[in-house]
Formats: sequence, C-alpha cells, structure tokens
Amino acid sequence: MKPNIDISENELLRQSEEILVELLRDHTTHKNIFWATDDYASLGEAYSYHAPITIPCITGDNGFIIQPRVLKTREKQANRTKDKAEVFTPSWVCNTQNNLIDEAWFGRKDVFNQEHPETKTWTATTLPVSFPDGKTWKDYVRSTRMEITCGEAPYLVSRYDTTTGAFIPISQRIGMIDRKLRVISENTTTTGEWLKMAQEAYKNIYGYEWQGDNLLLAREALLITFIEYYTEKFGEKPQERSIKYIAYIIAWNVFQMDGLKGGKIADELFDTMNKVCRTKQFIKYIFSCH
Repeated sequence: MKPNIDISENELLRQSEEILVELLRDHTTHKNIFWATDDYASLGEAYSYHAPITIPCITGDNGFIIQPRVLKTREKQANRTKDKAEVFTPSWVCNTQNNLIDEAWFGRKDVFNQEHPETKTWTATTLPVSFPDGKTWKDYVRSTRMEITCGEAPYLVSRYDTTTGAFIPISQRIGMIDRKLRVISENTTTTGEWLKMAQEAYKNIYGYEWQGDNLLLAREALLITFIEYYTEKFGEKPQERSIKYIAYIIAWNVFQMDGLKGGKIADELFDTMNKVCRTKQFIKYIFSCH
C-alpha cells in the first residue's frame, strides 16, 4: 500500500489541533466519539468500549493504532465481521451502485464513467459532465446522498479501495462526494465559488457508523479528499479556515450511530437534526433508507 492511504493523525495534529478536535467531535452528545469496539481494550482503560477517542490515544507513539480495515490482521477482520457484521464493499461494486443513482438522476447511463464488468474496473469519462433539461450542475451538487452503516465510507469517498488498499487517482474516483467535487471543478474558475459550492456538496452528504475507528477514518478521508480536489484545481492547499469549516460540516453529517440497534443516540440525533435542518423531508429520507 502507498503511504498516503493511511491518513496520519500525527500529521493532522501538526497541521491543526483544532481540525483533529473537530473530527473527533460528536455534535449529538457534545462529547467525543467513542471506540464502540473492544478491539483496542488490551491497550488500557482509555481504549475500552465506552471510552472516548482522545487525541493522546491516537497520536505521538500511538499514531499507528487506527488503521484501515485492509491493514488489520485477518483475525481482527474476521472478528469484526462476526461481532459487528462489518463487511466492506469493493470499489467496483460501489461504482456500479453509485452509477445507478446517477442514471436515475440524469436519465442516462455512463455519466461519470464506463464500467468494464469482465475486469471489474471502469474508465472515467473525459468530457465535462452535461446536464439534462431542467437540471443544473448546482442542483446535482445540492442533491442529497447518504451511506448507511458506512464503515470507512467507500460509497461516499473513494481515495482507495477499502478491500484491497489500492490507491485511486482523483481522475478515476467514484464516490458520491468525488462526483460532486468533479462537477464543481468543471464549472468554477475562482477559489471563492469553488469553496462555496464545495461546502454545499458536503452539507448534502450524510453517513453513519457505530465503530469509532471506522467513523474517524471515514471523516478523515472526506476531509483529505476536499484538500486533494482543491489542490488539484488551484495548485495549492486551501486555507486552514476553509479546512476547519469542512471538518465541522463532516462532524455533523457523518455521525456515530448503531445501524443494527438504533437506540438513545439515534433518537437524540434525529431530534437534533430535525431542529437544525428545520425540515421533515430530511428525517423522512433517513428512514426511507432502512
């Protein structure tokens, strides 16, 4: 695996402690997300099931502790599948299913790429995406997408194949946010407009996951993806305040919830989001996904 697949918490901390604090935040409970797994309990009380994930637990000499599933031992992978029904989806399957969503939205096939089922690969289209009558690129950026029980969120964001660890270059990415960011880059020329629409894109994607390490990995991948697309477009990294704001949106929209049991956290979250979004349509959308 390439070294940039496993995002370094130490590097995030060096860049900005505030960003890492935000990525660990649970806006429902006003605390940190917690481990929600016994995988790390042997490391001490700070790593027990109900313990919050804190910066000291995952940085410094502990900076290697959280790793993508593909880097975990076979035994750990098997245990997590048995205990939490954790099964990750290959990128080619994510691409096929995301393509079906876009086929319905655009009214045509092969909008972002052409699939090669015989080799389980795809080739991205090279021309700018065109939009059907009555719909604009901004409508697509603002269209709502959600990945339930998201793990490392391979449907939302596709920096790497979560089953093989293969890095996916920006030009071939297939995640929901990747598609939105591609459209933004094709239709904007200034940093201000790009950032404004990127914020809209992140405000309109959602996901939830129970195990805290997976949730952090998903949030990190979404954040780094924002930085990568901006850098690809403008040749420099976005300002720290822009990165912090995207981290804030991600911490709200990609949240900790048990997709098998629901429970008190789910009830509190839906009540909070109903107040924040001030619309019943979003709540109906969440329940329609089950």
